[in-house]
Amino acid sequence: MVNCFLIYKSILHGAMKLVGMTTQAVEIEPGTVLNFWVPTETTNRTKNKTNKPAVVFLHGFAFDGILNWQFQVLGLAKKYAVYVPDFLFFGGSFTDRPERTVEFQSECTARGLRKLGVEKCTLVGLSYGGIVGFKMAEMYPDLVESMVVTCAVMALTESLNNAALRRVGFSSLPENLLPKTAEGVKTLLDKCSYRFLRFHNFFYREILETMFNHRKERTELLQALVISDERFTIPHYPQKMYLLWGENDLIFDIETARKLKEQLGEKATLKAIKKAGHIVNLERPCVYNRNLKRILGSFTQENAQHS
Repeated sequence: MVNCFLIYKSILHGAMKLVGMTTQAVEIEPGTVLNFWVPTETTNRTKNKTNKPAVVFLHGFAFDGILNWQFQVLGLAKKYAVYVPDFLFFGGSFTDRPERTVEFQSECTARGLRKLGVEKCTLVGLSYGGIVGFKMAEMYPDLVESMVVTCAVMALTESLNNAALRRVGFSSLPENLLPKTAEGVKTLLDKCSYRFLRFHNFFYREILETMFNHRKERTELLQALVISDERFTIPHYPQKMYLLWGENDLIFDIETARKLKEQLGEKATLKAIKKAGHIVNLERPCVYNRNLKRILGSFTQENAQHS
């Protein structure tokens, strides 16, 4: 039987190539490989540099990079040098090392970007990708110039995790983010959105069959994600931060966003998009893109003034 979701992915990949994107597997070290979507022009041996500002999109936990950021890549690839990594155990990325921490995910992503020739960039991170992005900004301030955070926190402490699980009605992160049935996929998308598109049950089954592999490793990623409140201290970020949120996010609600802005201080700005949940970039892509283009434009202007 034909899997319609796989057909959609194939069409999407073709659309990416039309806007100048291609895939590249980057060996971080023997046994660890990250898959990236990168600008085709950077893979040309005679022209491996671009003058476009680099923007790196970091995906959430349910989908791989290009599915998560499809509308943003299509909207920005002509003006920016867009890079979209698949985190370890998503897409075609893997490692034979036992580490599952946010730090290791951040290290691999940063090393991959440097191997691709990226010297400075703006990160755009959603949910899990935002948490990884915060860690990259802390660990590699020379690489990360600025950051757009969507529905994410600096670190997932036990108290933040417990509050989020109560709001969505689950007892654990794997139960929420690694559904085992088509109905579980539907529930996940419902909880992550304000009013997302509804599909026939067979489509949820196809998403389940296609997108939720590496369950053991992803469960370990989720277990390593939550840290005790005592372990968390607010880092100092030299970067400019912009928080672009779904006003109706259940997982990290708008009060969480306001508290995050207070913790980040004067360098952070918060903008909430109405009638949008956790996956605001997929749910209201036109509004999200309009705001994102404005934010990236302001970052580019500031960076040019300081250079």
